[in-house]
Amino acid sequence: MIVFDLRCGHGHVFEAWFASSSAYEDQRARSLVICPVCDDSSIDKAVMAPNIAAKGNRMPAADKGAQQSALSRMAEAQAKLLENSEWVGRSFPDRARSMHLGEEPAALIHGESSPAEAAELAEEGVPLMPLPFRVVPPSARN
Repeated sequence: MIVFDLRCGHGHVFEAWFASSSAYEDQRARSLVICPVCDDSSIDKAVMAPNIAAKGNRMPAADKGAQQSALSRMAEAQAKLLENSEWVGRSFPDRARSMHLGEEPAALIHGESSPAEAAELAEEGVPLMPLPFRVVPPSARN
């Protein structure tokens, strides 16, 4: 896996993981890489700082705090995004494909799919995005 910092045409910077550099290029060429903030598909690599481990592979306390803050903001952004999204569970691949084909009205949904199902959807041009944090199904919440 490889991680890239990406920037959309509106200047939003975000991080995305890909199987390889060529996988990124392929998905970008097919407009499958979109900005999680504004849905812009005009994406380029942003300037990245190299990840150089501290001696003993220790992270300074200030960096840990910044990392925790960034993760908290990402979790809050995901929660806000999902407020207006419908949980569809394991029917996600079928529902996403149906919406893409115009067989049912487009809607914001989230659910579960296997890596193979997600790859099939991406190959078919179905717009989808993996969520950075695990979503607890509504039936499993207290």
